[in-house]
Amino acid sequence: MKRTLRTVIGVTMAGALAFSMAACGDDSTANDGGDGKQLTIGFVPGIASDPFFKAMQIGAEAKAKELGIKLLWQGAPDEYSPQSQLPFVDSMLTQRVDGLVLVPTDPDALQPSVTKAQSAKIPVVTVDTTVTDQSYLTSAITGDNVEGGRQAAKTLAEQIGKSGEVFLMSGSPTATTNQLREKGFTEELKNYPDITLVGKEYANSQPAKATSAVNTILLKHPNLKGIFAVDGTSGTGTVAALRNAGKPGQVKLIGYDAYENQVADLKAGAFSALVAQKPGDQAALALQNLVDTIRNQNVDKIEKNVVMANVVMTSDNLAETEQYQYPAK
Repeated sequence: MKRTLRTVIGVTMAGALAFSMAACGDDSTANDGGDGKQLTIGFVPGIASDPFFKAMQIGAEAKAKELGIKLLWQGAPDEYSPQSQLPFVDSMLTQRVDGLVLVPTDPDALQPSVTKAQSAKIPVVTVDTTVTDQSYLTSAITGDNVEGGRQAAKTLAEQIGKSGEVFLMSGSPTATTNQLREKGFTEELKNYPDITLVGKEYANSQPAKATSAVNTILLKHPNLKGIFAVDGTSGTGTVAALRNAGKPGQVKLIGYDAYENQVADLKAGAFSALVAQKPGDQAALALQNLVDTIRNQNVDKIEKNVVMANVVMTSDNLAETEQYQYPAK
């Protein structure tokens, strides 16, 4: 999900933001604690076009309608980077939204934005990824990324007979979710001394980069037995490489997330397992926590750090797990 911003995109984005901000959610009036004003919550995803964040948007819109709040959902269309995200965050803060949900594309680069929100007394919840200093955050909500990485390693180890060469196709070196998944995966692999990790590359949310990296590793290691792709776009590019080489199913592939195309590829045998998250639930909880904070209600029930469990999907358990596929939109 991580991509490099072209200068022209940044210039166009900054100039167009004031006119492009779209409002989602119900228009009915909701009190913010007594003044009769409808609450406006800004939500800046990592990248608006990614199916994971589209699933998150569906959850956010449904919750906004339930709460009777105005939701401003806006993010970079196809670039996952701090440079592409910051104009949208700055626009939300300039509009002085009542609360902000943020998916930081970099924990350090987005930290000043949280500091600006604090100065403006705008509560912030992070989802999926987070910032380095979480002291001001109302809540930080994410999937269990370390455990997800461990689940991927355990599943892959079983599928390849606990021996052989494997490869790690990562997304971004700075995204906290990717870092944690890598951590869980590599730590769990230490329990399998006959499995060798032969390399790691980053796709930066570009499927073509993942395809190129996997093409290269398959040439260098023709006996490669398994791959862990830590995010959706890395998985998409990896599937393309395996098909190019005629090795779907022969090289076991564990993916992360459950996009519509990934589940289809799982059914077709290109993926051997998927670690699914619950992005809609993350978004809904983020909005609930912000509204409760602003209205000063149920604040004692708000958890500072929330880690949601994952689900491992395989062809054997699809009847029970297919419900976790991210909804198409």
